Amino acid sequence: MHETEFRSSLQLEGDPRRLKMIIALVIVYGLTIGLHFAPWSRWLLLGLFSIQALRLIFAPPLPAIASVTSQATDLTHVSEHDSDHGSDHNPQNPSTDLPFFSLLASAKNEEAVIGNLVKNLCHLDYPSDRLEVWIVDDNSSDRTSEVLAVLQQKYPQLKTLRRGEGAQGGKSGALNQVLALTKGDIIGVFDADAQVPANVLRSLIPVFQSTRVGAVQLRKAIANADENWWTAGQSAEMALDWCLQDLRIRVGGTGELRGNGQFVRRTALDDCGGWNEQTITDDLDLTIRLHLCQWDIACLNFPSVREEGVLTLKQLWHQRNRWAEGGFQRYLDYGHLMLSGRMGFLKTFDASLFFINQYLLTIAFIPDTIAAFVLKQNPMLPAIAGFSLALSSVTMAFGLRRSYQMAWKDAIWKTVPGMIYMLHWIPVIASVTLRMCVIPKRLKWVKTQHQGAGENILEEVGLQEI
Repeated sequence: MHETEFRSSLQLEGDPRRLKMIIALVIVYGLTIGLHFAPWSRWLLLGLFSIQALRLIFAPPLPAIASVTSQATDLTHVSEHDSDHGSDHNPQNPSTDLPFFSLLASAKNEEAVIGNLVKNLCHLDYPSDRLEVWIVDDNSSDRTSEVLAVLQQKYPQLKTLRRGEGAQGGKSGALNQVLALTKGDIIGVFDADAQVPANVLRSLIPVFQSTRVGAVQLRKAIANADENWWTAGQSAEMALDWCLQDLRIRVGGTGELRGNGQFVRRTALDDCGGWNEQTITDDLDLTIRLHLCQWDIACLNFPSVREEGVLTLKQLWHQRNRWAEGGFQRYLDYGHLMLSGRMGFLKTFDASLFFINQYLLTIAFIPDTIAAFVLKQNPMLPAIAGFSLALSSVTMAFGLRRSYQMAWKDAIWKTVPGMIYMLHWIPVIASVTLRMCVIPKRLKWVKTQHQGAGENILEEVGLQEI
Protein backbone atom coordinates (compact mmCIF):
# COMPACT_ATOMS: atom_id res chain seq x y z
CA MET A 1 0.00 0.00 0.00
CA HIS A 2 2.79 2.41 0.87
CA GLU A 3 4.57 1.85 -2.44
CA THR A 4 1.37 2.48 -4.40
CA GLU A 5 0.73 5.71 -2.49
CA PHE A 6 4.26 6.96 -3.07
CA ARG A 7 4.18 6.17 -6.77
CA SER A 8 0.85 7.93 -7.21
CA SER A 9 2.15 10.99 -5.34
CA LEU A 10 4.93 11.41 -7.91
CA GLN A 11 2.45 11.79 -10.80
CA LEU A 12 5.03 10.88 -13.38
CA GLU A 13 2.94 12.17 -16.30
CA GLY A 14 3.71 15.74 -17.28
CA ASP A 15 5.88 17.95 -15.12
CA PRO A 16 4.15 18.27 -11.72
CA ARG A 17 7.29 19.40 -9.88
CA ARG A 18 7.68 22.42 -12.12
CA LEU A 19 4.05 23.45 -11.55
CA LYS A 20 4.35 22.83 -7.80
CA MET A 21 7.55 24.86 -7.70
CA ILE A 22 5.86 27.81 -9.40
CA ILE A 23 2.91 27.59 -7.00
CA ALA A 24 5.28 27.40 -4.03
CA LEU A 25 7.18 30.44 -5.25
CA VAL A 26 3.96 32.43 -5.68
CA ILE A 27 2.86 31.48 -2.15
CA VAL A 28 6.24 32.44 -0.66
CA TYR A 29 6.22 35.81 -2.45
CA GLY A 30 2.64 36.49 -1.40
CA LEU A 31 3.16 35.55 2.24
CA THR A 32 6.42 37.50 2.47
CA ILE A 33 4.84 40.65 1.11
CA GLY A 34 1.87 40.07 3.40
CA LEU A 35 4.20 40.09 6.41
CA HIS A 36 4.77 43.79 5.81
CA PHE A 37 1.04 44.45 6.27
CA ALA A 38 0.84 42.36 9.46
CA PRO A 39 3.89 43.25 11.58
CA TRP A 40 2.85 40.83 14.32
CA SER A 41 3.40 37.91 11.93
CA ARG A 42 7.17 38.40 11.96
CA TRP A 43 7.11 37.81 15.71
CA LEU A 44 5.07 34.66 15.16
CA LEU A 45 7.71 33.32 12.76
CA LEU A 46 10.54 34.30 15.07
CA GLY A 47 8.65 32.69 17.94
CA LEU A 48 8.41 29.38 16.10
CA PHE A 49 12.15 29.37 15.45
CA SER A 50 12.79 30.33 19.08
CA ILE A 51 10.67 27.43 20.31
CA GLN A 52 12.60 25.02 18.09
CA ALA A 53 15.90 26.53 19.23
CA LEU A 54 14.99 26.09 22.89
CA ARG A 55 13.91 22.51 22.24
CA LEU A 56 17.27 21.76 20.61
CA ILE A 57 19.28 23.55 23.31
CA PHE A 58 17.58 21.57 26.07
CA ALA A 59 17.34 18.33 24.10
CA PRO A 60 17.49 15.34 26.46
CA PRO A 61 20.24 12.75 25.91
CA LEU A 62 19.29 9.61 24.05
CA PRO A 63 19.13 6.33 26.00
CA ALA A 64 22.51 4.64 26.36
CA ILE A 65 23.23 1.84 23.91
CA ALA A 66 24.87 -1.30 25.23
CA SER A 67 28.19 -2.16 23.63
CA VAL A 68 28.63 -5.24 21.49
CA THR A 69 31.41 -7.71 22.10
CA SER A 70 32.73 -10.29 19.70
CA GLN A 71 30.26 -12.78 21.19
CA ALA A 72 26.72 -12.75 19.85
CA THR A 73 24.97 -14.82 22.51
CA ASP A 74 22.86 -11.88 23.71
CA LEU A 75 21.83 -10.78 20.22
CA THR A 76 19.50 -13.58 19.21
CA HIS A 77 16.60 -11.22 18.52
CA VAL A 78 18.46 -8.30 16.94
CA SER A 79 16.90 -8.95 13.55
CA GLU A 80 13.25 -9.89 13.68
CA HIS A 81 13.41 -11.09 10.06
CA ASP A 82 16.29 -13.57 10.25
CA SER A 83 13.84 -16.37 9.59
CA ASP A 84 12.59 -14.65 6.43
CA HIS A 85 16.06 -14.89 4.93
CA GLY A 86 16.99 -18.38 5.98
CA SER A 87 19.28 -17.72 8.97
CA ASP A 88 18.66 -20.38 11.61
CA HIS A 89 19.84 -19.96 15.17
CA ASN A 90 22.68 -22.31 16.07
CA PRO A 91 23.84 -22.23 19.71
CA GLN A 92 27.18 -23.72 18.71
CA ASN A 93 27.83 -20.99 16.16
CA PRO A 94 27.33 -17.53 17.76
CA SER A 95 27.79 -15.76 14.43
CA THR A 96 24.37 -16.99 13.28
CA ASP A 97 22.84 -14.78 15.97
CA LEU A 98 24.23 -11.71 14.23
CA PRO A 99 22.21 -9.92 11.56
CA PHE A 100 23.26 -10.51 7.98
CA PHE A 101 24.63 -7.37 6.30
CA SER A 102 24.53 -6.70 2.57
CA LEU A 103 26.90 -3.84 1.73
CA LEU A 104 26.22 -2.09 -1.58
CA ALA A 105 28.00 0.47 -3.72
CA SER A 106 27.24 1.74 -7.20
CA ALA A 107 30.36 2.52 -9.23
CA LYS A 108 30.64 4.30 -12.55
CA ASN A 109 34.20 4.90 -13.74
CA GLU A 110 35.65 4.50 -10.25
CA GLU A 111 38.89 2.63 -11.01
CA ALA A 112 40.84 5.01 -8.76
CA VAL A 113 38.92 4.17 -5.59
CA ILE A 114 36.73 1.08 -5.98
CA GLY A 115 39.51 -1.38 -5.15
CA ASN A 116 40.25 0.33 -1.86
CA LEU A 117 36.56 0.26 -0.95
CA VAL A 118 36.31 -3.47 -1.70
CA LYS A 119 39.38 -4.25 0.41
CA ASN A 120 38.01 -2.08 3.19
CA LEU A 121 34.59 -3.76 3.26
CA CYS A 122 35.96 -7.28 2.95
CA HIS A 123 38.27 -6.75 5.96
CA LEU A 124 35.61 -5.50 8.37
CA ASP A 125 35.58 -7.02 11.85
CA TYR A 126 32.55 -9.21 11.26
CA PRO A 127 31.98 -12.91 10.53
CA SER A 128 32.39 -13.49 6.80
CA ASP A 129 29.39 -15.84 6.75
CA ARG A 130 27.14 -12.97 7.87
CA LEU A 131 28.34 -10.45 5.30
CA GLU A 132 28.22 -9.94 1.56
CA VAL A 133 29.59 -7.11 -0.57
CA TRP A 134 27.84 -6.12 -3.80
CA ILE A 135 29.39 -3.66 -6.24
CA VAL A 136 27.22 -2.51 -9.14
CA ASP A 137 29.36 -1.59 -12.13
CA ASP A 138 27.08 0.99 -13.73
CA ASN A 139 28.33 0.59 -17.32
CA SER A 140 31.82 1.92 -16.56
CA SER A 141 34.00 2.81 -19.53
CA ASP A 142 37.29 2.75 -17.59
CA ARG A 143 38.92 -0.26 -15.87
CA THR A 144 36.48 -0.51 -12.97
CA SER A 145 35.22 -3.89 -14.23
CA GLU A 146 38.79 -5.20 -14.59
CA VAL A 147 39.66 -4.21 -11.03
CA LEU A 148 36.51 -5.88 -9.73
CA ALA A 149 37.20 -9.06 -11.69
CA VAL A 150 40.63 -9.44 -10.10
CA LEU A 151 39.39 -8.66 -6.60
CA GLN A 152 36.48 -11.09 -6.94
CA GLN A 153 38.99 -13.92 -7.18
CA LYS A 154 40.59 -12.80 -3.91
CA TYR A 155 37.51 -12.02 -1.81
CA PRO A 156 34.70 -14.62 -1.71
CA GLN A 157 32.34 -12.07 -0.10
CA LEU A 158 32.54 -9.87 -3.19
CA LYS A 159 29.79 -10.11 -5.77
CA THR A 160 29.34 -7.86 -8.78
CA LEU A 161 26.59 -6.82 -11.15
CA ARG A 162 27.24 -4.94 -14.37
CA ARG A 163 24.50 -2.73 -15.77
CA GLY A 164 24.10 -2.26 -19.49
CA GLU A 165 24.25 0.92 -21.51
CA GLY A 166 20.50 1.46 -21.48
CA ALA A 167 20.06 1.06 -17.72
CA GLN A 168 17.87 3.75 -16.18
CA GLY A 169 17.39 5.33 -12.77
CA GLY A 170 20.94 6.40 -11.90
CA LYS A 171 22.15 5.29 -8.47
CA SER A 172 18.60 4.46 -7.35
CA GLY A 173 18.13 2.19 -10.35
CA ALA A 174 21.42 0.44 -9.65
CA LEU A 175 20.51 -0.14 -5.99
CA ASN A 176 17.02 -1.41 -6.84
CA GLN A 177 18.42 -3.80 -9.43
CA VAL A 178 20.91 -5.38 -7.05
CA LEU A 179 18.58 -5.39 -4.04
CA ALA A 180 16.67 -8.41 -5.34
CA LEU A 181 19.93 -10.40 -5.38
CA THR A 182 20.90 -9.60 -1.78
CA LYS A 183 19.95 -11.57 1.32
CA GLY A 184 20.87 -9.17 4.12
CA ASP A 185 18.66 -8.23 7.05
CA ILE A 186 20.33 -4.80 6.96
CA ILE A 187 21.38 -3.06 3.75
CA GLY A 188 24.42 -0.76 3.91
CA VAL A 189 25.08 1.76 1.14
CA PHE A 190 28.42 3.41 0.45
CA ASP A 191 29.90 5.73 -2.12
CA ALA A 192 32.83 4.37 -4.12
CA ASP A 193 35.32 6.59 -2.25
CA ALA A 194 34.14 5.61 1.23
CA GLN A 195 36.66 4.76 3.94
CA VAL A 196 34.96 2.53 6.49
CA PRO A 197 36.22 1.71 10.02
CA ALA A 198 36.63 -1.97 10.85
CA ASN A 199 34.23 -1.95 13.81
CA VAL A 200 31.32 -0.28 12.01
CA LEU A 201 28.97 -3.27 11.74
CA ARG A 202 29.29 -4.32 15.37
CA SER A 203 28.66 -0.70 16.38
CA LEU A 204 25.37 -0.71 14.48
CA ILE A 205 23.86 -3.83 16.01
CA PRO A 206 22.72 -2.26 19.31
CA VAL A 207 21.05 0.62 17.47
CA PHE A 208 19.00 -1.74 15.33
CA GLN A 209 17.82 -3.58 18.44
CA SER A 210 15.14 -0.90 18.64
CA THR A 211 12.32 -2.16 16.44
CA ARG A 212 11.33 1.44 15.59
CA VAL A 213 14.70 2.21 13.99
CA GLY A 214 14.42 1.65 10.27
CA ALA A 215 17.75 3.18 9.29
CA VAL A 216 21.00 4.48 10.73
CA GLN A 217 23.26 7.15 9.24
CA LEU A 218 26.95 7.28 10.14
CA ARG A 219 28.53 10.69 10.66
CA LYS A 220 30.35 11.68 7.50
CA ALA A 221 33.87 13.08 7.70
CA ILE A 222 36.06 14.58 4.99
CA ALA A 223 39.20 12.50 4.39
CA ASN A 224 41.07 15.31 2.62
CA ALA A 225 39.96 18.13 4.94
CA ASP A 226 43.47 19.62 4.98
CA GLU A 227 43.67 19.85 1.18
CA ASN A 228 42.39 23.43 0.82
CA TRP A 229 39.85 25.98 2.06
CA TRP A 230 36.94 24.27 0.31
CA THR A 231 37.58 20.84 1.83
CA ALA A 232 38.10 22.40 5.27
CA GLY A 233 34.71 24.07 4.88
CA GLN A 234 33.09 20.77 3.96
CA SER A 235 34.60 19.21 7.08
CA ALA A 236 33.04 21.90 9.27
CA GLU A 237 29.75 21.53 7.40
CA MET A 238 29.63 17.78 8.09
CA ALA A 239 30.22 18.44 11.79
CA LEU A 240 27.37 20.97 11.81
CA ASP A 241 25.09 18.58 9.97
CA TRP A 242 25.75 15.70 12.36
CA CYS A 243 25.27 17.81 15.49
CA LEU A 244 22.03 19.31 14.17
CA GLN A 245 20.73 15.87 13.23
CA ASP A 246 21.61 14.49 16.64
CA LEU A 247 19.69 17.30 18.36
CA ARG A 248 16.67 16.97 16.06
CA ILE A 249 16.46 13.24 16.73
CA ARG A 250 16.66 13.82 20.49
CA VAL A 251 13.54 16.01 20.44
CA GLY A 252 11.57 13.60 18.27
CA GLY A 253 12.38 15.24 14.94
CA THR A 254 13.34 13.75 11.60
CA GLY A 255 16.75 12.15 11.33
CA GLU A 256 18.04 12.11 7.74
CA LEU A 257 20.06 9.82 5.51
CA ARG A 258 23.13 11.13 3.74
CA GLY A 259 23.78 8.45 1.12
CA ASN A 260 27.28 7.38 2.04
CA GLY A 261 27.35 5.26 5.21
CA GLN A 262 23.61 4.68 5.45
CA PHE A 263 22.15 1.41 6.74
CA VAL A 264 18.51 0.48 6.20
CA ARG A 265 16.55 -2.40 7.68
CA ARG A 266 15.30 -4.55 4.81
CA THR A 267 11.74 -4.61 6.12
CA ALA A 268 11.74 -0.80 6.28
CA LEU A 269 13.08 -0.58 2.74
CA ASP A 270 10.43 -3.01 1.50
CA ASP A 271 7.78 -1.07 3.41
CA CYS A 272 8.38 2.09 1.39
CA GLY A 273 9.05 0.47 -1.97
CA GLY A 274 12.84 0.60 -2.31
CA TRP A 275 14.67 3.55 -3.82
CA ASN A 276 12.87 6.16 -5.91
CA GLU A 277 14.25 6.30 -9.45
CA GLN A 278 12.52 9.61 -10.13
CA THR A 279 14.79 11.66 -7.86
CA ILE A 280 18.40 12.81 -8.10
CA THR A 281 19.00 12.43 -4.34
CA ASP A 282 18.00 8.91 -3.38
CA ASP A 283 18.98 9.38 0.28
CA LEU A 284 16.86 12.48 0.94
CA ASP A 285 13.86 10.96 -0.84
CA LEU A 286 14.15 7.73 1.14
CA THR A 287 14.38 9.74 4.34
CA ILE A 288 10.90 11.20 3.94
CA ARG A 289 9.32 7.91 2.87
CA LEU A 290 10.76 6.08 5.88
CA HIS A 291 9.31 8.66 8.24
CA LEU A 292 5.95 8.56 6.45
CA CYS A 293 5.96 4.80 7.02
CA GLN A 294 6.46 5.38 10.77
CA TRP A 295 10.15 4.36 10.89
CA ASP A 296 12.77 6.29 12.86
CA ILE A 297 16.24 7.18 11.58
CA ALA A 298 19.14 7.20 14.03
CA CYS A 299 22.61 8.66 13.58
CA LEU A 300 25.99 7.61 14.97
CA ASN A 301 28.88 9.95 15.78
CA PHE A 302 31.42 7.16 16.16
CA PRO A 303 32.48 5.41 14.07
CA SER A 304 32.30 7.78 11.11
CA VAL A 305 32.61 7.12 7.40
CA ARG A 306 35.20 9.16 5.56
CA GLU A 307 34.88 10.42 1.98
CA GLU A 308 36.65 12.76 -0.39
CA GLY A 309 35.60 16.39 -0.37
CA VAL A 310 35.38 18.17 -3.72
CA LEU A 311 38.41 20.34 -4.42
CA THR A 312 37.13 23.33 -6.41
CA LEU A 313 34.30 25.85 -6.32
CA LYS A 314 33.02 24.53 -9.67
CA GLN A 315 32.78 20.97 -8.35
CA LEU A 316 31.12 22.22 -5.16
CA TRP A 317 28.61 24.28 -7.14
CA HIS A 318 27.50 21.29 -9.24
CA GLN A 319 27.33 18.96 -6.25
CA ARG A 320 25.37 21.33 -4.01
CA ASN A 321 22.97 22.27 -6.81
CA ARG A 322 22.11 18.58 -7.12
CA TRP A 323 21.69 18.25 -3.36
CA ALA A 324 19.52 21.35 -3.16
CA GLU A 325 17.32 20.32 -6.07
CA GLY A 326 16.85 16.82 -4.71
CA GLY A 327 16.10 18.22 -1.28
CA PHE A 328 13.39 20.47 -2.70
CA GLN A 329 11.99 17.64 -4.83
CA ARG A 330 11.07 15.57 -1.79
CA TYR A 331 8.94 18.37 -0.33
CA LEU A 332 7.20 18.88 -3.67
CA ASP A 333 6.58 15.14 -4.04
CA TYR A 334 5.49 14.28 -0.51
CA GLY A 335 4.44 17.59 1.01
CA HIS A 336 0.75 16.69 1.05
CA LEU A 337 1.49 13.37 2.78
CA MET A 338 3.71 15.10 5.34
CA LEU A 339 1.03 17.69 6.16
CA SER A 340 -1.56 14.94 6.55
CA GLY A 341 0.05 14.11 9.90
CA ARG A 342 1.28 10.63 8.96
CA MET A 343 4.70 11.36 10.46
CA GLY A 344 3.27 12.65 13.73
CA PHE A 345 3.21 16.20 15.06
CA LEU A 346 6.83 16.46 16.25
CA LYS A 347 8.34 15.16 13.02
CA THR A 348 6.04 17.30 10.89
CA PHE A 349 6.88 20.40 12.94
CA ASP A 350 10.60 19.67 12.75
CA ALA A 351 10.62 18.94 9.01
CA SER A 352 8.52 22.03 8.26
CA LEU A 353 10.83 24.40 10.15
CA PHE A 354 13.86 22.80 8.53
CA PHE A 355 12.30 23.38 5.10
CA ILE A 356 11.45 26.99 5.92
CA ASN A 357 14.93 27.68 7.26
CA GLN A 358 16.91 25.94 4.51
CA TYR A 359 14.84 26.93 1.48
CA LEU A 360 12.00 29.38 1.99
CA LEU A 361 13.90 32.06 3.93
CA THR A 362 16.45 32.30 1.14
CA ILE A 363 13.74 32.55 -1.51
CA ALA A 364 11.84 35.15 0.53
CA PHE A 365 14.70 37.65 0.66
CA ILE A 366 13.85 38.98 -2.83
CA PRO A 367 10.14 39.80 -2.16
CA ASP A 368 11.06 41.04 1.33
CA THR A 369 13.54 43.52 -0.16
CA ILE A 370 11.07 44.62 -2.84
CA ALA A 371 8.25 45.15 -0.35
CA ALA A 372 10.52 47.05 2.04
CA PHE A 373 11.61 49.37 -0.77
CA VAL A 374 8.09 50.00 -2.10
CA LEU A 375 6.50 50.45 1.34
CA LYS A 376 9.49 52.37 2.71
CA GLN A 377 9.92 49.93 5.57
CA ASN A 378 12.83 47.95 6.96
CA PRO A 379 13.27 44.39 5.61
CA MET A 380 11.78 41.83 7.97
CA LEU A 381 13.88 38.75 7.32
CA PRO A 382 17.46 39.83 8.18
CA ALA A 383 16.71 39.56 11.91
CA ILE A 384 15.33 36.04 11.51
CA ALA A 385 18.22 35.03 9.24
CA GLY A 386 20.72 36.48 11.71
CA PHE A 387 19.11 34.47 14.52
CA SER A 388 19.36 31.33 12.39
CA LEU A 389 23.01 31.97 11.50
CA ALA A 390 23.89 32.56 15.16
CA LEU A 391 22.34 29.24 16.15
CA SER A 392 24.10 27.49 13.28
CA SER A 393 27.43 28.94 14.40
CA VAL A 394 26.98 27.60 17.92
CA THR A 395 25.88 24.22 16.56
CA MET A 396 28.89 24.05 14.25
CA ALA A 397 31.28 24.76 17.14
CA PHE A 398 29.66 22.03 19.24
CA GLY A 399 29.75 19.65 16.27
CA LEU A 400 33.43 20.27 15.59
CA ARG A 401 34.31 19.81 19.24
CA ARG A 402 32.36 16.57 19.61
CA SER A 403 33.22 15.08 16.21
CA TYR A 404 36.95 15.75 16.26
CA GLN A 405 37.55 15.89 20.03
CA MET A 406 39.14 19.33 19.77
CA ALA A 407 39.48 22.13 22.31
CA TRP A 408 36.87 24.90 22.40
CA LYS A 409 39.27 27.52 21.07
CA ASP A 410 40.12 25.33 18.07
CA ALA A 411 36.45 24.61 17.41
CA ILE A 412 35.60 28.31 17.49
CA TRP A 413 38.59 29.12 15.29
CA LYS A 414 37.36 26.65 12.66
CA THR A 415 33.75 27.80 12.98
CA VAL A 416 34.48 31.32 11.66
CA PRO A 417 35.70 30.26 8.17
CA GLY A 418 33.22 27.37 8.28
CA MET A 419 30.25 29.75 8.53
CA ILE A 420 31.69 31.96 5.79
CA TYR A 421 31.93 28.85 3.64
CA MET A 422 28.29 27.98 4.42
CA LEU A 423 27.13 31.18 2.72
CA HIS A 424 27.57 29.41 -0.62
CA TRP A 425 24.13 27.88 0.03
CA ILE A 426 22.44 31.25 -0.57
CA PRO A 427 23.24 31.49 -4.31
CA VAL A 428 22.81 27.72 -4.66
CA ILE A 429 19.24 27.80 -3.32
CA ALA A 430 18.40 30.89 -5.36
CA SER A 431 19.75 29.28 -8.53
CA VAL A 432 17.99 25.97 -7.98
CA THR A 433 14.56 27.44 -7.26
CA LEU A 434 14.70 29.64 -10.35
CA ARG A 435 15.84 26.75 -12.54
CA MET A 436 13.12 24.42 -11.23
CA CYS A 437 10.49 27.01 -12.17
CA VAL A 438 11.80 27.67 -15.66
CA ILE A 439 13.47 24.52 -16.96
CA PRO A 440 11.31 21.41 -17.58
CA LYS A 441 11.78 18.36 -15.38
CA ARG A 442 15.03 16.49 -15.85
CA LEU A 443 16.74 13.63 -14.08
CA LYS A 444 20.44 14.22 -14.43
CA TRP A 445 22.80 12.36 -12.14
CA VAL A 446 26.11 14.24 -12.16
CA LYS A 447 29.04 12.09 -11.13
CA THR A 448 31.44 13.43 -8.49
CA GLN A 449 35.04 12.83 -9.56
CA HIS A 450 37.09 10.84 -7.06
CA GLN A 451 40.87 11.10 -6.97
CA GLY A 452 41.82 8.17 -4.78
CA ALA A 453 44.49 8.14 -2.10
CA GLY A 454 46.97 5.82 -0.53
CA GLU A 455 48.36 2.77 -2.33
CA ASN A 456 48.01 2.35 -6.06
CA ILE A 457 45.24 -0.20 -6.37
CA LEU A 458 45.77 -0.62 -10.13
CA GLU A 459 49.31 -1.82 -9.59
CA GLU A 460 48.23 -4.05 -6.71
CA VAL A 461 45.73 -5.92 -8.86
CA GLY A 462 48.20 -6.18 -11.72
CA LEU A 463 46.93 -3.39 -13.96
CA GLN A 464 49.25 -0.68 -15.19
CA GLU A 465 48.33 2.98 -15.06
CA ILE A 466 48.03 4.80 -18.35
